[in-house]
Amino acid sequence: MISILRILFKAGLIFVGVSVLWVAIYRFVPVPFTWTMAGDLVAGRSVTKRWMPLSDIDPDMARAAIAGEDSRFCEHHGFDFRAIAGAAYRNAQGGRIRGGSTISQQTAKNVFLFQGGGYIRKAFEAYFTVLIETLWGKRRIMEVYLNVAETGIGTYGADAAALRYFGHDATRLSPTEAGRIAAVLPLPKKRAAIDPRGFVRRHGNTLARYVGTVRRNGLDACLK
Repeated sequence: MISILRILFKAGLIFVGVSVLWVAIYRFVPVPFTWTMAGDLVAGRSVTKRWMPLSDIDPDMARAAIAGEDSRFCEHHGFDFRAIAGAAYRNAQGGRIRGGSTISQQTAKNVFLFQGGGYIRKAFEAYFTVLIETLWGKRRIMEVYLNVAETGIGTYGADAAALRYFGHDATRLSPTEAGRIAAVLPLPKKRAAIDPRGFVRRHGNTLARYVGTVRRNGLDACLK
């Protein structure tokens, strides 16, 4: 029993050491690949991505992401407990299941983990969320998020999305374009930002209006 505990303790130390080094490297190096991208390749789909520094991405893209995914991104330290509690309450009422994940949590999942996996994956997600909040900071988290988030089938990042949907890169995006890309993020394999209909059009237009609110209220202050 003691030998088993010793082995588990050593394995835990190795995991912590490797994971901290992994996160530290990605603080400076563009993320080259993710498990979600690997899933696309296994399914026979191509992967389109192009890394763009946050300083080059139109600021309205980050504002649209904050408006749509995490309005308290600059206030929390990785976990928005008010959003989690709200999601739990709505889910208890029945209907469509909603999550309370922050952009930090989504980034941790997208970069270091795979989709699905239940509570075990969520535990690792929480661990990596703490690491990136500690070692990266908000600007780097947003930069990575806007480069690895799935924005369509086989399409990853804001720049690849802008090229796919609007025919130009992400250095210049109108609030409407940024809002429509952000509207795709929750269900990228089922939604398209070009010629959007139904929910994507309505939600994208709403996010476009909120872009100005994010700017005026300084909800993106941590990115400046």
